[in-house]
Formats: sequence, structure tokens, C-alpha cells
Amino acid sequence: MRVGIDIGGTKTDAVSVDRDGTVLHQLRTPTGFGSDAVIATAVEAITALAAASGVAVEDFESVGVGIPGAVDSEIGRVSHAVNLGIEELELGAKLSGLLGVPVRVENDVNAAALGAFHLLGMPDTSSMAYLNLGTGLAAGLVLKGELWRGSRGTAGEIGHIPVDPEGPLCPCGQRGCLEMVASGSAVSRQWPTTAERPVQALFEAAEAGDPRAVEVRRRLVENVASAVRLLVLTVDVETVVIGGGISSLGEPLLLGVRDMFDSWASSPFVASLGLADRVRLVPSGFSAAAVGAAFVGTTMTGVL
Repeated sequence: MRVGIDIGGTKTDAVSVDRDGTVLHQLRTPTGFGSDAVIATAVEAITALAAASGVAVEDFESVGVGIPGAVDSEIGRVSHAVNLGIEELELGAKLSGLLGVPVRVENDVNAAALGAFHLLGMPDTSSMAYLNLGTGLAAGLVLKGELWRGSRGTAGEIGHIPVDPEGPLCPCGQRGCLEMVASGSAVSRQWPTTAERPVQALFEAAEAGDPRAVEVRRRLVENVASAVRLLVLTVDVETVVIGGGISSLGEPLLLGVRDMFDSWASSPFVASLGLADRVRLVPSGFSAAAVGAAFVGTTMTGVL
């Protein structure tokens, strides 16, 4: 039995899975702030999973952790996880020492990519990109069944590709990055609201005919479609799976993106890419990063 944990800025999802990846138990707990609190959150979640499974923590085959920030997956170090209050933390070594089981650590988007790849049941010869649409925008790549992190660990950071030289300044220091026009933070900046689910409120207002909401929605959908096209053109993956908080919009988002592809069909080249047939949504309620982390825990390379 394996364990996967997705440590987010406000909540931590944890799952236990069998060797085939079937989820056996699942729980969610608030995430603490700061290195010590994050470690305590992870230990608490793993201990609770062991109790639910009727086993001791040491009986788990492995533990994998998905976490935001810069992650050195070879040694389990997390850096610059600002939303968690972590500057630098040897998370893998500390958790392994406390739990007595092997622990591997991976960036949360990469972990989610593995989770989505498993969910699709794709063969090891296949390729897939996971497009994470949340507060920010990033992608994880699974090529021939393995995570592709790149030569310096920045593969998939397409949110920081500038698309508008006159656009807003990005926290990365560049101007007009894709993340600034196709993310939750982009929506909040362009269409401020007090709604608990801002992007859902945006789509509802657009459906009701609010002209400002219609325009912001159009820009969001267009740039999400552009991100899918970018991934296909650069890596030629067979499938692009959209996940993250914005993906909870479901069919309205997917249909909007596919309609955008149709509007580009005047280009024979773009039409030949078959973009509409390549894009999918992560099913609502599927903890992609937690399930993917369980697979990360089995090997340093993330082979499924």
C-alpha cells in the first residue's frame, strides 16, 4: 500500500492506494503554515491514513509528496514555497526520519500530471501534458510514461512565456506572461468580485449578459486554448488534460476552449492538429496530485 499527499496552501489531500493505483482511503486536512507546521500536517495525515487502513505507518510501502515551490526531487528539498511559509526545507529526509518509510518529493503540478496519466490509463509509450489552471498557470509533462522535468527542472513553466509585451508586469519580472491572462489571479485582476468562486461567478455573469464579464471570459478561454496549442506545438503530446481549480467549471470551460479551436480552423495547419480531440478535463473530485504523488513515491523517476 502506498501513500500520496498533496500539500496545498490551505489544504492537504492524502490518499492510500494499492499497487494498481486504486484509491483505498482519502482524507483532507488544513495545511499548517511554516516548515514545522507543514511537516506536522503531513505526519498527521499519514498517521490518520494508517489508522483508517488498519496498518502501522511503517507498513506503507512508500510515501510520495506533491508540494508547490521549487523542488529538487532527487534529494527531496523544497525551496521558495512562499504560500506555505517555506524558504528551504529538506522535506523528504525529515519525513522519512519521522515515519520510518521512504519518502519522495515532487512539485505538485508534476505529481498531478502523473495522477492524470494514471487516471487515463495511458500506455507507457504515450505522452500527455497536464495544464494546471489555478491561481497561476503551469504544466506537467509525462513523456513515454515518465515525468519530464527538463535539464534544470523548469519544463512546463509555460505560464512565464510572455504573450503580450504591453501586458501587466508578472511577479517573475517579465511583462505580459501567459499566467497574467489565463489564471485565477488574472480573472481576479480583470473582474474583481467578492464571490467565493470568482471564475464561476464570472461565467455566470457572462451568461447573464454582463458585457464586461463576457469580454473577460473570452480572453480567459482564448488564452487557455492558446496554452493547449502551445503544448501541442512544442511537445506534440497526444493529450492535454486541464486540471486545477478553474477546471471545476467543467463543460462550460471545455466547450469554450473547443469553440476557440473551431474559430482557428481557417488555418489549415492549426486545423490539422486536431486540438479539440486532444483536450480533456480532470474529473471533478479526482485528487490528481495526491494520486500522482503516490506514484512518485515508488521511484525517483516517476515511472508508472
